[in-house]
Amino acid sequence: MGSPIGTGRVGSGPVRNGPVRNGPVKSPGHVSAPGAGGVGESPLRPDGTLKVTGEFAYASDLWMDGMLWGATLRSPHPRALIRSVDVGPALATPGVRAVLTHEDVPGRKVFGLDGTEDQPVLAIGEVRHEGEPVALVAADHPETARRAMERIAVEYEVLEPITDPRAVIADPDRLKVQPRGGITRYQPVRVGDVDAARAGADVVVSGEFEVGIQDQAFLGPEAGLAIPAEDGGVDLYVSTQWIHNDLEQVAPCLGLARDQVRMTLAGVGGAFGGREDLSMQIHAAMLALHTGKPVKMSYNRYESFFGHVHRHPARMRYEYGASADGRLVYADVEIVLDGGAYTSSTMNVTGNAASLGVGPYEIPNIRIDAYGVYTNNPPCGAMRGFGAVQACFAYESMMDRLAAACGLGPVEVRRRNAVTQGSRLATGQVIDSPAPLAEMLTRLEAMPMPPAADPSDIRNLPGGASQTTHGEGVVRGVGYGVGIKNICFSEGFDDLSTARVRLEVVGGAATALVHTAAAEVGQGLVTIQAQIARTELGIERVVIAPADDRAGDAGSSSASRQSYMSGGAVKAACEAVRAGLLDRAARRYGRTDLGVAGGKIVSRAGGVLGTIEDALGGAAIEETREYHHRPTTAMDPVTGQGTTHTQLALCVHRAVVDVDVDLGLVKVVEMAAVQDVGKIINRLSLEGQIHGGSAQGLGLAVMEEIVVSGGLVRNPSFTDYLIPTILDMPPMRLDILEHPDPRAPYGLRGAGEPPTLSSTPAIVAAIRDATGGALTRVPVRPEHIALAPSGAAGGIH
Repeated sequence: MGSPIGTGRVGSGPVRNGPVRNGPVKSPGHVSAPGAGGVGESPLRPDGTLKVTGEFAYASDLWMDGMLWGATLRSPHPRALIRSVDVGPALATPGVRAVLTHEDVPGRKVFGLDGTEDQPVLAIGEVRHEGEPVALVAADHPETARRAMERIAVEYEVLEPITDPRAVIADPDRLKVQPRGGITRYQPVRVGDVDAARAGADVVVSGEFEVGIQDQAFLGPEAGLAIPAEDGGVDLYVSTQWIHNDLEQVAPCLGLARDQVRMTLAGVGGAFGGREDLSMQIHAAMLALHTGKPVKMSYNRYESFFGHVHRHPARMRYEYGASADGRLVYADVEIVLDGGAYTSSTMNVTGNAASLGVGPYEIPNIRIDAYGVYTNNPPCGAMRGFGAVQACFAYESMMDRLAAACGLGPVEVRRRNAVTQGSRLATGQVIDSPAPLAEMLTRLEAMPMPPAADPSDIRNLPGGASQTTHGEGVVRGVGYGVGIKNICFSEGFDDLSTARVRLEVVGGAATALVHTAAAEVGQGLVTIQAQIARTELGIERVVIAPADDRAGDAGSSSASRQSYMSGGAVKAACEAVRAGLLDRAARRYGRTDLGVAGGKIVSRAGGVLGTIEDALGGAAIEETREYHHRPTTAMDPVTGQGTTHTQLALCVHRAVVDVDVDLGLVKVVEMAAVQDVGKIINRLSLEGQIHGGSAQGLGLAVMEEIVVSGGLVRNPSFTDYLIPTILDMPPMRLDILEHPDPRAPYGLRGAGEPPTLSSTPAIVAAIRDATGGALTRVPVRPEHIALAPSGAAGGIH
């Protein structure tokens, strides 16, 4: 079929990006990381300039001569039986090449993450959520495909949707969305004796909390290109987070051997968990194999809201007891997560919510009941924070209630209960690396406060240029939030990453080629891989090969794990290459006390002996290494005990807000954050991750929610689903600590997710401080403030 798609070439040499209208696009070029910059430095991103200028080619830019366009017919109902499907009118449309239903799936008809295969490739007899795929169309033009899709006649018998997760828990055998029952996972945690501790508590506080459905809101829609191959297989170019996991699901559904499906990562326009599940992969491949032509699929924004999973909405009940001085003695918790119609990541999200359900605090008696539930609401799965976000909003709200009940400040109550190295989590796991939470809180509290808003410039006030206020009714509030997040995969999963590194002389310079299947989804992984290679090999020129399945499994770009896991794999492979290089140098120079630095072979006693190029000669040294983190164990199904997590990361936030208490408008004036990252690998990238995670936490706090009624999504567009813009994001103060984890590569800690946890409760706590309202649900809406019976009033103070 010719050369497949391309995303251009980054680095030295010609650059060819964007859609090509005549002939196939070149295969993705290697991403070259130019310039110096080892571990601890901040070299420029190799893809950064192209992304800023709009030249970078994303998956939706893919193009190949003669390709067809695919479209998906989706259910308008959250629950219905399919009585008939008539594809005749669609097939009769000029330009249509194929119309497929579940009867045309060539292999296994269901797929799913983590071995739970309960999601049909195309609906089989019934639909379980709005937007479920029912049929596929391939046509010569995208508009033709869409028109033909609308001509498919589906007769539905509409059923009453199951939408209340608490009702499902009460009667899981009757309210069944899935044949296995209504509950995806029930995970209890039991520590000590909560009932006895309750009887002896001096202070008891309780609350019910709710988190709405948040969308990952990545800007690059689901897209990809499937190209039929001469061996009867298919080449897939898609934006994804985990190439090998996709392949494990795709190949059986196509009825193909694993080596007949080949996958290359296309340009990814954001992910945040929303690309862990399959979207168009199997569909595009089915159409390509059926027609014998390349098929491109690219969702529009409306379809994207139905084409990927979202953050689990949660309903939570908490009760805390403490001594008079504010030290926690028990926690009694129920967490209900609505997973929607299919399993996706709900089992693991539920485990995370249970294991981290009371946060980074020492509590001797704990009872947690965590449920993941099936409903006919939108399917939910992975999103940045992965179950820990929902619990964090609840337990941090409880810490503020406890502080008020004990007459303590919000920082002091957290400091008195803070975990440290040697403390036990709710699961019984001992924190065996630095956990300087008390220090972090003290540093956060000491940060300067922002100046009072100047009411003469309305852009500084809630409502901004809309001129809703000139300072009257505006109250300032300050709030704090603490979050703890697991890093890497947990509960006994054999987490691994594989890297291949080749060192040779290219164009007269020693050059390292680094090849992994790790997905660059915007987090800067390609930069970090090059930094590690430069550090370990003592060279400057590093080329990052395109991510594809020819490299071994690298795991998912999620769980803040790629710097740890793929970084560890690249480091190990580079160390092996360096050993081979020094072995050659030892034979050349007759010495064994050798190392590499600045492109030279150096001796501890004799200084510089020669260049790396001289030592290599015409040889190439190539090594592949597989990296695993230390083993973990599953949570006990009765007690929840176990060494469930590899690594834990802490972040604390302070938020300052101005609130127009009459209109309920909020302006986040400033956020400050302290985070322990173990070791800074790339400060610029790290700061971007903290800013980005804080922005998503801000969105959840005050604006982002998929509104669902009766199983139907009411706002599937960026007109009605609001995400923070540069005008909403405040200045940030950052204090980044480095307490190395001795088990991690370079001592680093994953850093992308923790800021998302603690920013949300900090902002809501600041709004409570300004208004006096209880505010038990996020996102906080204007009516929650303006119509609250305990709302505060007054001018700026």
